Amino acid sequence: MPASPDATQRLVIALGDPAGIGMEVTLKALGSDALPDQLQPLLVGCRRSLINIHQRLLSLGCTNLADPAQLQIDDQPIERPIEAGDASARSGAAGFHWLTRAVECLSDPGARALVTAPIAKHLWHAAGHHYPGQTERLTELAGQSHSSMLFTAVSPHTGWRLNTLLATTHLPLQQVPTSLTPELIRHKLSVLLTFCRRFKHRPHLAVAGLNPHAGESGQLGQEESGWLEPLLRAWRSDHPEIRVDGPQPPDSCWLGAAQAWKSPEASAPDGILALYHDQGLIPVKLLAFDAAVNTTLELPFLRTSPDHGTGFDIAGRGVARPDSMIAAIQAAWDLTKDQAGRTRINT
Repeated sequence: MPASPDATQRLVIALGDPAGIGMEVTLKALGSDALPDQLQPLLVGCRRSLINIHQRLLSLGCTNLADPAQLQIDDQPIERPIEAGDASARSGAAGFHWLTRAVECLSDPGARALVTAPIAKHLWHAAGHHYPGQTERLTELAGQSHSSMLFTAVSPHTGWRLNTLLATTHLPLQQVPTSLTPELIRHKLSVLLTFCRRFKHRPHLAVAGLNPHAGESGQLGQEESGWLEPLLRAWRSDHPEIRVDGPQPPDSCWLGAAQAWKSPEASAPDGILALYHDQGLIPVKLLAFDAAVNTTLELPFLRTSPDHGTGFDIAGRGVARPDSMIAAIQAAWDLTKDQAGRTRINT
């Protein structure tokens, strides 16, 4: 590692809940040979806890680990040690603090992007921090009124990229229909189009319906025929160069993606807009659980995160797989190639 870290090569990594697998998968990911050599990670968390996890993993026979002594760490000590798997309000409070500090580390001179290890929302709540998730806290810290949650993954079989953007995120299901509006869908389509244009000038998009069979011509719900179909017709008129399908029946909307994930001869939309959280996450996790990356868009900085939880039940056992963390770090690197060093936020 260079003696003088270059901010344009730096990714800030918030280590998540200290009782979970965040530190383990981070050390394993940074110890792999899959990531760029010029990467300069800045880890935000408790140095002592990281050293303890490293020693424990070594004692369990884990190899290819990054050595905390060779890493740049923004030390945020925990007053009393938190054991792996000992999930509590204390561990939730630490993860919340580390995330907040990580955003501060994105300010001048500016790092390239933020990668976040998993947290447990209920432990944030137990610690008095009532946010639906990290995305909402990051949006607040960035001084924004909204952001977008997109899941991206590259197939190891074909190199095809799966992109699914969520129109709504952490909402109770009963609130979804009233939260969906023509203005929201129009905005999310524009966000999805902008993201997909990173890879193809004229991407093919698709939109899932809300109801079974996309409403069955009004027989199973009015949202599609009442406003979603007219909105998409108008959007197509405004973007004649872009193919956008839908609203499609949700149970078949990702079939093309499943085929393109495994077969280079298959074709599928370059981006799919899901109308609510589980509608999009179920197919993404079934197809690409170890490869999918949670990506936060519309903030002054790019944020990625592995597509798995805290793993309290396996924490400290040395069995956590780093694949999704590797994918999250690689995605943060790749998606900021053209803007390295430009991140500036006020904290």
